Amino acid sequence: MKNWKRIAALLLGCAMLGMTAGCAGGQTASTAPTEAPEADTTAADTEAAADTEVTTEEDAEAATESDSDTITVIDNLGNEVEVPKQIDRIVVGNIYPLPSVLTVFFDSGEKIVGMADVSMKAAQNGLLGELYPEVLDAETGFIEGTEINVEEVVKLDPDVVFYGAESPQIGEQLSEAGIPAVAVSASKWEYDTIETLNQWLDLLGEMFPENAKADICRQYSEEKYNMVQERVKDIPDDERARAFFLFQYRAENITTSGKLFFGQWWADAIGAKNVGEELATDNSTAVDMEQIYAWNPDLIFITNFNAAQPDDLYGNTTGTYDWSAVDAVENQRVYKMPLGMYRSYTPGIDTPITLMWLAKTAYPELFEDIDITEETKSYYKEVFGVDLTDEQANSIFAPVSAASAF
Repeated sequence: MKNWKRIAALLLGCAMLGMTAGCAGGQTASTAPTEAPEADTTAADTEAAADTEVTTEEDAEAATESDSDTITVIDNLGNEVEVPKQIDRIVVGNIYPLPSVLTVFFDSGEKIVGMADVSMKAAQNGLLGELYPEVLDAETGFIEGTEINVEEVVKLDPDVVFYGAESPQIGEQLSEAGIPAVAVSASKWEYDTIETLNQWLDLLGEMFPENAKADICRQYSEEKYNMVQERVKDIPDDERARAFFLFQYRAENITTSGKLFFGQWWADAIGAKNVGEELATDNSTAVDMEQIYAWNPDLIFITNFNAAQPDDLYGNTTGTYDWSAVDAVENQRVYKMPLGMYRSYTPGIDTPITLMWLAKTAYPELFEDIDITEETKSYYKEVFGVDLTDEQANSIFAPVSAASAF
């Protein structure tokens, strides 16, 4: 797409290189001695001429790049991707948290012209659509699951498409259609939600330097992470909260986080134990009630990828599951994870706030001084310049079931 721009850049580069060759040749001729020089003088002149030529070529290349209307970035698959400097139309495929990150990054949803339905449902039922209603106008019909209809993407006339690095075939299809495609990974940094968010912001900062927020977000996240670590480090192993992450929940199946998914990182980050750590399957893993009884967690976190609320476990409203004998249910310690700009189980804008909320929920005595509403308002204002009311901040911690992904 926009091949004429690339051709123009190449022609300009060739022309300048031609001029460079002429200048270098003229300089060599004008300094040619009338008498035979000594060997070391000739060598010095030759080296100086070569240095001048290299420097001139580098200057020409720099000038060509500066004049170009594209830049080259390295995406999360290591691909070199040429993208326009001016990007006004963005499509986001199967990297579901990214539309929310982009919207807050720009403090506007106007550039997002396409996103997956999974992303849209979170926007419609969370804070994103309330603060940035324009994002709700994005098209969703170009993608179903991880299957992208390239013809429909072309109709959206995007300047760039972001897609999940775990699906490299999508990038190949888009590139073949002449669409700049940038891979973004959710798993490359071992499901570390803070580092993943920082890496995403680093990449966006390269593409949109005028909006770069990576440094201030990284500093804030590290400060909060270190604070949590300091407070939980001395908890004895036998007193650490034993947490179960209810990722998906339907009458026909239950899935959770093993060692290779976000639940493990969250548990480690707040000084808890992920009861599913023994599971080695990457991403979510199916389990049954017998396994849950054996683990007997004393803390359950329900993600927003399913519609369940704590009352559904307390009342056994789904399928034939009976949670009544599980400690977390008996002691009323079942919690729905926050939903701000997106589902907080994954990396996203709300990651530092989610960390503090999880820590305070697991260990209320250790974090009694943390006012999560004020922390949320301060974070949004300090890092992204977004002013939240108390009501908006509190809504993050009372998500609705309609935000379920599936």
